[in-house]
Amino acid sequence: MFKNTLIDLFLFLSSSIVFAQQVSRIANLELPLPSKQDVIITHLGYTLSYNEQHEQANWVAYELTAAETQKVVGRSNNFRMDGDIKTGSATNADYKGFGYDRGHLAPAGDMGWSIQAMEESFFYSNMSPQVQGFNRGIWKKLEERVRCWAVDNQSVYVVTGPILKNNLPFIGSNKVSVPLYYYKVILDYSQPELKGIGFILTNASSSLPLQNFAVPIDSVEHITGIDFFPALPDKQERDIEKTICISSWSWTSTSTVHKSHYSPTQVRGGATVQCSAITKAGTRCKRVTSNLSGLCTQHEKMASGS
Repeated sequence: MFKNTLIDLFLFLSSSIVFAQQVSRIANLELPLPSKQDVIITHLGYTLSYNEQHEQANWVAYELTAAETQKVVGRSNNFRMDGDIKTGSATNADYKGFGYDRGHLAPAGDMGWSIQAMEESFFYSNMSPQVQGFNRGIWKKLEERVRCWAVDNQSVYVVTGPILKNNLPFIGSNKVSVPLYYYKVILDYSQPELKGIGFILTNASSSLPLQNFAVPIDSVEHITGIDFFPALPDKQERDIEKTICISSWSWTSTSTVHKSHYSPTQVRGGATVQCSAITKAGTRCKRVTSNLSGLCTQHEKMASGS
């Protein structure tokens, strides 16, 4: 009798845990808040918002699970137009002879779990002109690090893209804009620790550690004008996006992450980082800051209107 009661209790608790996990899952959590101008295209492995003016995506978004980091298909290298873009995407000719890499936004390395996902990662709607040393260096390191985080946390939600603005240089007859900066935001929405982190990187070679480019997600929203992870409950969204804790993410080649609790006043363990603001000259501010916003004091005042 007692044994049966324990078994029943175990089954009840197990089913309750599964149910809790199911109800805590939010549909389309990776998708930013769309604007009226967004042209949303959904492929198997990722969703994108296409920008016709700049002939590339404003953002690409997807969930990457630990299982999806296990590759079952190889890189296809079949670069081609995206037939779902009614106005036409960039083409091979746009990139030919300009010296820029056809840089993936949703990496091919994240799409090796499916033949279709791999093929669709080579659509030109998922490409952006990147300096070779950037695409094959610091950008590649960040992509690899995100895959480690997917393993560490069972899954992560990723949004990435170029920072697009008027009067950018361009290449090709379709005038594909060459961004000066790229961003990536990552959300770990799994217990025991919910957390988020953003990155802003210059389209140039760099030997600096990835941590030097880390900023709160709020800072990326401020610069891009994009509202990330709007499906989160409001309080969770505010807490996650205004705070990062560097030690909560793994930075070594292993998939072991040090889990540490942090308060909203902790930013990168108190370390100073380069201000994430873009100056009027179009370059990243060179001041360093430990402010929660990721902005130096001057740009923080400008952002608040004071």
